[in-house]
Amino acid sequence: MFRLDGKFVAVVGAGSGIGESVALAAGAQGAHVTCLDLNAGSAAAVAERITAAGGKAAAGLLDLGDEAQIIAVFDGLAQKHGRFDGLVCTPAINVRKPILKYTLAEFDKVVGLNLRGNFAALMTAGRIMTAQKSGSIVLFSSIRSVATEPGQSVYSMTKAGIVQLARTAAVEWGPLGVRVNAVGPGVVETPLTAPIKANAEWYSAYAMKTPLQRWAQPAEMAGPTVFLLSDAASYVTGTIIYADGGWLAADGRFTPPGM
Repeated sequence: MFRLDGKFVAVVGAGSGIGESVALAAGAQGAHVTCLDLNAGSAAAVAERITAAGGKAAAGLLDLGDEAQIIAVFDGLAQKHGRFDGLVCTPAINVRKPILKYTLAEFDKVVGLNLRGNFAALMTAGRIMTAQKSGSIVLFSSIRSVATEPGQSVYSMTKAGIVQLARTAAVEWGPLGVRVNAVGPGVVETPLTAPIKANAEWYSAYAMKTPLQRWAQPAEMAGPTVFLLSDAASYVTGTIIYADGGWLAADGRFTPPGM
């Protein structure tokens, strides 16, 4: 029941990072994967890796800022395959600045992708899935949805918004057979977090914050995501799975004496 055989799944952001790992894992579990990314070449390379391993995949360009393109791509997938079984949407950006140094242009940039773009993808896929009365959608939130730090105001706000978006969609679409959930990564080595990895002290501090005392690799986000796409999660909707190495469970970096 953890397999995805016969399911048609689209992964947005499949060209790199977490999206790439999710696409590869979904393909390995038997799904026909459409790899979508703003970088069409990167998406195509991932699709080629899936097919080279014996899976089924295709690739295409998708800009989450272009509503007409989202509609055209998703409708095209549904028409081609006769259904649209799963959507995973991973893209996000961050402008790490104190609130008083933020500009409204930067605010619009982060909110535009993290909330508006993800909402457009969710809404478009939701129209198709509710009509067919089946489907699973997985959005990507973060530990920053509940635990923040200086410089993360807008990013944290958007990631909290993703959780409420997933919950609301789950409530609205559950009676129509569509499940909607979120995955909340902790610190993951991706292109988005490369500037942190380049700072040894910062990188180490984040690693030691988690009980596992290390960062996650993108592939470690694939398991929870594939689970949510699969029939193993048939009664799971409106929730978030935190894959954070225990970050949110840990109170701090200090271990009391005698422990």
